[in-house]
Amino acid sequence: MIIETNINGIDLSFETSSKIFSPLAIDMGTLAMLSAVELSPGDKLLDLGCGYGIVGIYAAKLVGYQNVVMSDIDKECLRLSTSNVERNNVSGVKIIESNGFENISDSGFTLILSNPPYHTDFSIAKHFIEKGFNRLQVGGMMFMVTKRRDWYRNKFVAIFGGVQIIEANGYFVFRAEKRNMSYANKKRKLS
Repeated sequence: MIIETNINGIDLSFETSSKIFSPLAIDMGTLAMLSAVELSPGDKLLDLGCGYGIVGIYAAKLVGYQNVVMSDIDKECLRLSTSNVERNNVSGVKIIESNGFENISDSGFTLILSNPPYHTDFSIAKHFIEKGFNRLQVGGMMFMVTKRRDWYRNKFVAIFGGVQIIEANGYFVFRAEKRNMSYANKKRKLS
């Protein structure tokens, strides 16, 4: 299956498969998240749980392929991402098979974007948020999109010290900035 689309003025083409998430159309949550993110040349971006590559490939068109890392645990997603990187002329994007951050050695990201499997338990999102904080540079931001609000808001506040929530098309886009120290760590040091 092939999806031809235009996201914010950029024409993109994606090969998909019935074995993966959202094979017939770009997921509305992903589009909501992308509408909330400002990408600038030179940003260093991680597409965490990249699926067939929408976020990372779109970002590579704006920030440069050399500044994008895409990761997923699913072999079919990795195969499709690799194909889609070529299809969209952003060869050189780094694609890593990884269970969360397990095999990702890069750090100093200015942006981490994720549309986690929020219909499951919270362990995957918990890992993404906690470990993502450590991989961001100071001033870097994590964006995550879900259909649930409270648990994610509380987790972002506990790790980042605050979070902005943008509601769009029935989704919640969480935007959290890494400051010098997390709120939780400051609280511990004051005790």
